[in-house]
Amino acid sequence: MRAVIVAAAVAFIISLFITPVAIRVFTALKAGQPIRGGLGLNSNQGKTGTPTMGGVAFIIATVFAYVAGHIALTTLPERQIAQEGPTMTALVLLGLFVFCGVVGFIDDFLKVRRRNSDGLSAKGKLLGQAIVGGGFGIAALYMASTNGQTVASTHISLIRDISWLNVGKVGSVMVFVFVITAMSNGVNLTDGLDGLATGASVLVFGAYALIGFWQYRHWCADDAYATVNDYCYQVRDPLEIAMIAAAAAAACLGFLWWNTSPARIFMGDVGSLALGGLIGGLAVATRTTLLSILIGGLFVLITVTWVIQIVSFRTTGRRVFRMVPLHHHFELAGWSEVNIVVRFWIVAGVCVAVGLGLFYSDFLSVMG
Repeated sequence: MRAVIVAAAVAFIISLFITPVAIRVFTALKAGQPIRGGLGLNSNQGKTGTPTMGGVAFIIATVFAYVAGHIALTTLPERQIAQEGPTMTALVLLGLFVFCGVVGFIDDFLKVRRRNSDGLSAKGKLLGQAIVGGGFGIAALYMASTNGQTVASTHISLIRDISWLNVGKVGSVMVFVFVITAMSNGVNLTDGLDGLATGASVLVFGAYALIGFWQYRHWCADDAYATVNDYCYQVRDPLEIAMIAAAAAAACLGFLWWNTSPARIFMGDVGSLALGGLIGGLAVATRTTLLSILIGGLFVLITVTWVIQIVSFRTTGRRVFRMVPLHHHFELAGWSEVNIVVRFWIVAGVCVAVGLGLFYSDFLSVMG
C-alpha cells in the first residue's frame, strides 16, 4: 500500500506544478488549440488560442511517479514480493501510455502547424494506434515471467479469464489491438469540454487502482494467501498495476486543477490517446476486458452514440442526435458546459461503482 500511496502523491504533485510550466511553454510556442467555427457551440467561444498538448504533463508525472513508487517497493517486507527492476507489466502499460501519446502528439503537432483542426487522417491515426497496440500486444502475450505468467491472456476475460473463450495468442493480440484502439478513440471523442475526459479518467483509473491492489492482496503468486484460500487471481504483477493506475489517476487530478472550466490548457490528442491506451492496457492486464465496457461506460456510451450517428446519416441521411460527440448534443439542447461535465462525471461514477460492485460480488460468490 505504501508504494501505491507514494506513486499517487508524487504524480499529483508533479502534475500540479508542471502543468503551469507546460502552459507557459506551449503558449510561448504558440501551440494553441485550433477551434472549428460555425458549429453554434457555446463552449467554443473564447477558447481559440488556449494551449494544447497538456497531456505531456500528466504522462511525465505518471512515469516519474512509477519510478518513485518502485523505489518505495524495495523497502517492503520480503513476503510482499517486491521486484528489483521494472516488470514487463509496467513496460507494457507505460509503453502504451507513452507511445499512444506519441501518436496523439503527431496529430496535435500537425494541427498546430497547419493552424486548423486537420491533423493526422483517420486512417493514419488508426494505423499508429494499431502499430502501438500490436507491438505491445505481442510483448504482453509472448514474453512470460519465470513462472510462465504473461501480462495478457489467450482467453477473453470478464472479471477473470473465461475458460471456454480461448482465442489463442494471435487472436489475443488482435483483441488487444482492438481494445487499445477502441478505448483510446473513446477517450479522444470524450475530450471535447473542459475537464470532461480528465475527470472521467480519474474515476476509471481510481477503479483500476482498487482492482489492482485487491488482486495483489489475493494473488496466486503470494504463498501466504494462495495456500490457505481456494480462490486467487491469476494475473501478473498486480501491485505494479495498482501503482500505475493510482499514479495516472493522481496525475490527471493534478492536471484537472488547470483543465477545469475555464481551461487554462487542453490535454490534446497526446493526452486523450495516451489515457485511452493505458485504460485498455489496464483492462487486459487485470483480466477485466469485458468489464471495462462498464467501468469505462461513459467513454463507451459516447463512442456508441457517435457510431449510431454516423451509420444513421450515411444510410438514411438522418441524424439521431443534434450533434456528436454526445456532449455537443446537450450543448445544442441548451445545457451549460459545466452542467454537462458534472452530469457526465456522475454517469462515469455510476458506471465505475457498478463495475466495482460486480468485481467484488464475483469474489464474494466464489469465497462464499
